[in-house]
Amino acid sequence: MPLFGQDAKLEYAEKYKEIAIEQMESSGIPASITLAQGILESDCGRSYLATEGNNHFGIKCHNWYGESLRRDDDLKDECFRKYETVEESFQDHSDFLRFRDRYKELFLYDITDYKSWAYGLQNAGYATNPKYARTLIRIIEECNLYRYDTVSSISSIPPPLINIEKDTLYKGKSVTFSIEREIFERNGVPYVIANGIDSYNSLAKEFGLFKREILRYNDVKENRKIPSGTIVYLESKKNSGAKYFDKHIVEEGETLYSISQRYAIKIERLCKYNNLSLRSNLKIGDVILLREYKNEQEDQKEQKRFNWKEWFKKR
Repeated sequence: MPLFGQDAKLEYAEKYKEIAIEQMESSGIPASITLAQGILESDCGRSYLATEGNNHFGIKCHNWYGESLRRDDDLKDECFRKYETVEESFQDHSDFLRFRDRYKELFLYDITDYKSWAYGLQNAGYATNPKYARTLIRIIEECNLYRYDTVSSISSIPPPLINIEKDTLYKGKSVTFSIEREIFERNGVPYVIANGIDSYNSLAKEFGLFKREILRYNDVKENRKIPSGTIVYLESKKNSGAKYFDKHIVEEGETLYSISQRYAIKIERLCKYNNLSLRSNLKIGDVILLREYKNEQEDQKEQKRFNWKEWFKKR
């Protein structure tokens, strides 16, 4: 038996299919998965969270700086995010999955492989219900939601961020090459991976740099031995993130410095974009912008999705 009336599920899918398809084209999440989660999490848009807070995906606060609602869930009186519009809820759901490391592997699945997506969500801990994946698949197949996964060209779907982050060999000519090690690049910036005996001074000599240059490139103050596996940039980092890297959601143990090194972005730019200082402490779930708004229209679009300026005031 269906979880909800078939008519209610079909009505929900028809009402929100365009938003789900738009999110698929901008984030790479199958529209069928988004719609099935919305149906399940919001009781076809009739739940308290959906009607009172436009929260269609049961996303909890997790260091949320906007308005919120309280509701009993796994624990009593838990905090849930509240949105001004349903569109904001769908956008936040996409960001919640695309920019969190725990869900990155999902984006390696084909856009039409809704079954792998469903089980991937369950395995990544999106919900505690052991039947969560089977329930999503059941909703998708009962309502033929998979038909929405093929309405867009594959070329219009953004690539998985996990693929873009993979090391690629540096092809530029501005860095003195070494016969002893490979040079990689990230965000167009060449780097090497420290071998455990390197120091910034030794790497500067190896690649024909001044010590002060390599220290500045990596936002460090003094020469020291570098732990094995550390990324060391050989040119100045960029002012903003690479294509598709618009924001980052903080995981446990991350700092502004580690995020700066991960995306090859100057740390002072991260501070500027996020109204932070070098001493700011990040919390799990904090959203870190990796680029500034391109123009007033883009700024207004982002402000509509989430009131960043108000968020900054509360930090």
